[in-house]
Amino acid sequence: MFRIRTASPGDVALLATLNHIVHAPHTQHRPDLFVDSPETDAVEAFFRARIADPSATVLVADGAEDKALGYALARVKNRPGTALTHSEVIVSLDQIAVVPEAARSGVGAALLDAVREVGRAAGCRRLVTDVWHFNADAGEFYRAAGFSPTTVHLDQQL
Repeated sequence: MFRIRTASPGDVALLATLNHIVHAPHTQHRPDLFVDSPETDAVEAFFRARIADPSATVLVADGAEDKALGYALARVKNRPGTALTHSEVIVSLDQIAVVPEAARSGVGAALLDAVREVGRAAGCRRLVTDVWHFNADAGEFYRAAGFSPTTVHLDQQL
């Protein structure tokens, strides 16, 4: 059993610790982009700023005895229209992490549902996220949750 709640400033140390779940594979596969061992103070400041940002929502999944099982970071974004595109308000899932011992237990799906509710409450039409090509597990999670690809970003070293 677990519950989803909105993170508070008192959660920044916890979030910084949980962030390793998300950050480690990125540093392994793209050390040219991601800091190998980010300073704890800097990661806590990152989460403190997100919690204070009115366009952002940070959610925490708590299990038995309030043990943190994961988190999600989402932002509501206003995209202005152009001559070629419609304006829209979207919710962007920037990060989601579940502790390994709670994988495939519904925690990730519950966090994702909570992000959807954040988006609906803000009048969003769409939930968007991205996934790195090396993160096959995340890709499978998103496809199983009903996501479909929209664009492919390409990268080339110069």
